[in-house]
Amino acid sequence: MSDPADGSDPAPNAPSSESEPAPDAPSDESEPAPDAPSSESEPASNTPSGGRSTLDRLGDRVRARVDDPVAAAVLAIVVGSLLLRTVRLGGRVFHWDEGRVGYWILRFDATGEFFYRPIIHGPFLPVVNNALFDVIGASDFAARLPVAVVGGLLPLVALLLRRRLHGREQVALALLLAVDPLLVYYGRFMRGDVLVGSFSVAAFALVVYAVDTRRTLPLVGSAALIALGFSAKENALVYVACFLGAGVLLLDHRLVRTASRTGSLVDALVGEAVALGRFLDRWTAESRTRRRVERLVDERDPGAGYAREAGFLGHLAVWVPVGAVGVAATFLAVTSFFYAPRPELWRALGVATGSGGAGAPTLTTVLTEATWGAGERFWSTWASGDHSGHPYVPYLYDLVETLAYGSGVLVVLAGIGFLADGYGSERGTRPLVAYATYWGLASLVGYPVATDIQAPWAAVHVVLPLAIPAAAGAAHLADALRDSIASEDAATAGLAGLVLLASVGGVAAPTADYWNSASVEDKQVLQWAQPENDLEGTLQDVGAVARHNEGTDVLFVGTDTGRGTRLHVEDESSVDRMPPGGPSWHSRLPTPWYLELHGAEVTSTPPEARFDGLPPAEEMPPVVVAKPDDAEQLEPRLDGYRSREYAFRLWSERIVVFVDEAALADAAEPDGRS
Repeated sequence: MSDPADGSDPAPNAPSSESEPAPDAPSDESEPAPDAPSSESEPASNTPSGGRSTLDRLGDRVRARVDDPVAAAVLAIVVGSLLLRTVRLGGRVFHWDEGRVGYWILRFDATGEFFYRPIIHGPFLPVVNNALFDVIGASDFAARLPVAVVGGLLPLVALLLRRRLHGREQVALALLLAVDPLLVYYGRFMRGDVLVGSFSVAAFALVVYAVDTRRTLPLVGSAALIALGFSAKENALVYVACFLGAGVLLLDHRLVRTASRTGSLVDALVGEAVALGRFLDRWTAESRTRRRVERLVDERDPGAGYAREAGFLGHLAVWVPVGAVGVAATFLAVTSFFYAPRPELWRALGVATGSGGAGAPTLTTVLTEATWGAGERFWSTWASGDHSGHPYVPYLYDLVETLAYGSGVLVVLAGIGFLADGYGSERGTRPLVAYATYWGLASLVGYPVATDIQAPWAAVHVVLPLAIPAAAGAAHLADALRDSIASEDAATAGLAGLVLLASVGGVAAPTADYWNSASVEDKQVLQWAQPENDLEGTLQDVGAVARHNEGTDVLFVGTDTGRGTRLHVEDESSVDRMPPGGPSWHSRLPTPWYLELHGAEVTSTPPEARFDGLPPAEEMPPVVVAKPDDAEQLEPRLDGYRSREYAFRLWSERIVVFVDEAALADAAEPDGRS
């Protein structure tokens, strides 16, 4: 995305060959980017200029955006995207993973204690949801709301690419990001995948915007966004690797084209280096931040204008390090805030009290734990390779299957867009389209290695970059339909129209199907540890009973299976703080989230006690949870209890919940409601 080898200023969508006009580029390459300064003479300060304040100019820009049909269309899509992700957001029972993370957020809220545990991924959701629960209360809806909002706002990135994509392509990109079935389903799911993907894509788009508008401040915003990505999930590292890999491939294309024209690879390398230097020189020269700093320096010391007079090397020597420091400081500040342990961070900052003495936390020790300590934990858990020793082909097949069922339309459009944009032609594919395609393909090849389980949510990281060439593909089909109608080419018009119609149906039908699905029929997109939705109604009954009951509310009947002990935890108090007291606690998920939400008191019997270890009938808790094999023998002992059996994992496990009907009836009385 840098300038051509001769250093000339390219058109926004310029190809690598500087002698050709960019395909479908804006009509005038001198047209300023949106919100970019039109010239060096534009007032750069925040003081009124010509009687107009900064607020006035900001109002003009807002009005210009409202009057821009592309921006208006994207904003309308964003509203629909948010609605699609927030309406009935609590309508699906929590998944196993949601229940695990949600439980520890509730414990964080109760104890004020939190530290980074790689097995539950980044700290973004615990930190943000802990604060959110204090404002609107804890619920399935509230827990998923941050993911829904971030995913719903993601279509806005289309506006950051307006110098690289045409208006119809921007609208198509926003629409694909808003309605793709896979992105919608996991945008309504309390996991970090949509978060890290959205933050990383937005960070990339801000870099492109910074390059196109010669601005420095967007790079700081990009650093903050990629830091949020790292705080959401550790596979932000994979995004950085894909960024670098796709950039190398793009550079290779430029070098090959230049070398084929000049006949010398050395000339191509030197030309690219010179072009990059000139580009950075112009960038720093046009930077508003630089002009403002220089003016402040000149006002205080008129003889200190060395940076302005230093020339090419001076610009790079002064302003590139300054920008790098700002970007690095922003990244470090955001990641440190999220990864810092609580309440140690608040004590070190002096906003909370705690035990003093030699062991009192200092800001240095807290920052060390948030950076080096978190890095060591990540390495020992994920990067050491202990979680990646699995066969490659089954994981790749699972990923491809999820893409076919969840995002098949987008993948097909991406292929059309990449080919139609100029692949194999002399002019070549536009850099942005090629870059995003390579990024998506690298993710497709890499995630079967990077992921530790066969999980459909990994496909999100392939879909997000492929949305860019898919937008180009959708626009190409729309153009083909328009042109064929104008030329009365019935065959082409019919084919293009049929593909577009099939695309609409291929997106709308699965989006409606997967929206709040907990059905085994959708197992290609749903992860296996999803309980069926009917379980949530019974868990609400359990919560009502627990709020009304005194003493132990829920008894889990422990059992042994081929995978070890299930449902029994020897010391229930061990799950008050991370990590839990035993692996069998995880076999209860997602019920711990709901039981903690309702303040239920829980106990369990060990497998060896079986039914002889059950409390006497008069002391039996009002709720008993057991495996189906044990439930058959428990039922005669639980007179007056209603039993319900559910799919606890969609295609491998079931659970039976017994509820005392008398206790439930008491809880339903007006004076029994809490």
